[in-house]
Amino acid sequence: MDHIRLGDSGLYVSRLALGTIPFGSGGGMEKISGLDDAAATRQLETALERGVNFVDTANIYNGGDSEKVLGRILGRHREEIVLTSKARTAVGDGPNDSGASRLHLTRAVEDSLRRLDTDHLDLLYLHQWDGQTPIRETIETMAQLIRAGKIRYWGVSNYSGWQLAKTVYEARMAGLPAPIAQQVYYTPEAREIEYEIIPAARDLGVATFGWSPLGEGLLNGKVRRGRPTPSDTRQGTGWPEPHVTDWDRAYDLIELFDEIAQELGWSIPQVVISWILGRPGVAGTVIAARRQEHLEQDLDAAELHLPQEARDRITRASQLPAYYPLWHRLMNGQDRPEPAETEFFAEQREHVFGASDGASGDDD
Repeated sequence: MDHIRLGDSGLYVSRLALGTIPFGSGGGMEKISGLDDAAATRQLETALERGVNFVDTANIYNGGDSEKVLGRILGRHREEIVLTSKARTAVGDGPNDSGASRLHLTRAVEDSLRRLDTDHLDLLYLHQWDGQTPIRETIETMAQLIRAGKIRYWGVSNYSGWQLAKTVYEARMAGLPAPIAQQVYYTPEAREIEYEIIPAARDLGVATFGWSPLGEGLLNGKVRRGRPTPSDTRQGTGWPEPHVTDWDRAYDLIELFDEIAQELGWSIPQVVISWILGRPGVAGTVIAARRQEHLEQDLDAAELHLPQEARDRITRASQLPAYYPLWHRLMNGQDRPEPAETEFFAEQREHVFGASDGASGDDD
């Protein structure tokens, strides 16, 4: 398993992180969880044996039960791993039971530490943007938690490009620690973060980790055109995510992944994860599985090399439209592309103009 430096920090993590949303049960997530301590221990030890040192959880996973299970099974492994959790999302009905305020975040971290049976988090993500709390209050709270030894680093999750940039620059202007990583939804079916979010992160020195590389079960090989989805899968339980805007496109991609998987003798998840790990600006992704054999297959993907021809087929087939201002820049601003988006710019240029460059270069 390769390890990578997380953003502009000195922290090194494995390119696959072990997701713990299947650990425990409760909080309305029973359909996608249910692993007891024994099964969770087996997953943790398997991941560690395979070189994973990055373990991801959140205070809302199974109503906090995922953190409790992880806290019970970490034991001697605690110092071997980079432990992350998340806060910001509502954990109750009270007016201060959600958000990125000093009050809520301080309480949330203390609660997570108690459930995890540890004295610190190595990385705390803000799970969502808070449009009500002043960003300086949030940044100062993170700095206070770092000084108190409660967290070592912090990051963000599910932010837009401008929200990420505002957060980083506000922290830098205040002379306080800025986020070192972001965790965002990214699959070959959902590449929207390539427009602004990944380029912003690359420019800012923030690492990008994906979550749910298999599209919350959409791309696990069991969702097929014209067939009922098995009831023992996440998508077969009526899980509301992901938001798919074009089902024909999604099914076309699934069929392409299946074709490539059969050519290579891989599983569809291995094709998808290998493609993601080879994308520009992507540090890694979080994998989570309820079944041990699925976890082991996903871990194998980190050691597989997707042939360039297969990679290109997926990239071209899954390319999203060049929305404004991108299409205008492609037509008129090709002379000075931003380094943080160079590869995406080239892929979109081929998508819009074909293999030969048909842009005029005129600036209107």
